[in-house]
Amino acid sequence: MTALELVLSLVAILFAASLFTNAVEIVGSRLNMGQGAVGSVLAAVGTALPETMIPIVALLGAFVTGENAATSGEIGIGAILGAPFLLATLAMFVVGASVIAFRGRRGNGMGLEIDRVTTRRDLGFFLVCFALAAGAGVVPLPLYAKVVLAVLLVGAYAFYVQRVLRSGGAMLEEVPERLTLWRRGSRPPTWAAAVQLFGSLVVMALGAHFFVEGMERASHALGIPAGLIALVLAPLATELPEKFNSILWVREDKDTLALGNITGAMVFQSTVPVSIGLVLTEWDLGLLGTISVVLALFSGLMLYVLLSTKRPLRAWPLLGGGAMYAIFVAAAVVSVALL
Repeated sequence: MTALELVLSLVAILFAASLFTNAVEIVGSRLNMGQGAVGSVLAAVGTALPETMIPIVALLGAFVTGENAATSGEIGIGAILGAPFLLATLAMFVVGASVIAFRGRRGNGMGLEIDRVTTRRDLGFFLVCFALAAGAGVVPLPLYAKVVLAVLLVGAYAFYVQRVLRSGGAMLEEVPERLTLWRRGSRPPTWAAAVQLFGSLVVMALGAHFFVEGMERASHALGIPAGLIALVLAPLATELPEKFNSILWVREDKDTLALGNITGAMVFQSTVPVSIGLVLTEWDLGLLGTISVVLALFSGLMLYVLLSTKRPLRAWPLLGGGAMYAIFVAAAVVSVALL
């Protein structure tokens, strides 16, 4: 029964991601938003909602009821750290592997034609904000200092969104003419695109919720700690929308959207969810949490440095994110074995 739940919820996530990419491009074009804004704000925040709900529900539930505070805090911190870690490592690997897989049908071949300014800005915000959050998890801070840092992080994200919307970047090209769920004529109304957009988000959130529930039951049967589940397995399920959307855009030579979908989500995940963790938990990262942060920052820094040069971005460097993820998995396996 658990296996069936996992399969059905996974299918729901992937189908909803396909509907989302179709609708978000149409909505973005109707709002005259550039590629950077659509990829880094609309798509990134929208598909980040499923994994963001996990720590919010866990932490607010424990805060209101006062029950299972320790376990909820462990799950909350793990889910908060796991999302940006997975995006900075495994998601980058998936983009690089997709470019290699579709190189024959892509006009860009093995190269990625992206808005380098937008991507560097995303990575810069991520590196600074996530490093500050990690420092607060390693060096004990009083509650008022954590609250101040949380406010600064939320403010930083609001400033980031303002910068992205102002710059916009190149306008969307080759916007889909047809809406997947609209069959009455070639040009769908904006309201229909918006309904498909928000409906696909609801399906993604529900699919991710049931996927995580099934994964938790399976992992508990195997004796895996709750914090490790939240850090590794929960983000792996809930980050599927970002990775699948990016695969679709890579296939269609829309590299700015593909990478911006990930880097924009990295900015969001390193600010808004982190601010919730700072206020509602002890924010003690632990050994595995610290390792995940270090690897995520290293992976993001390598890409930032690469984009600072004038050399074209190729698929191969992105595969290095897979190595970072493999290092963490090895560390997690060793930690479980030593329990």
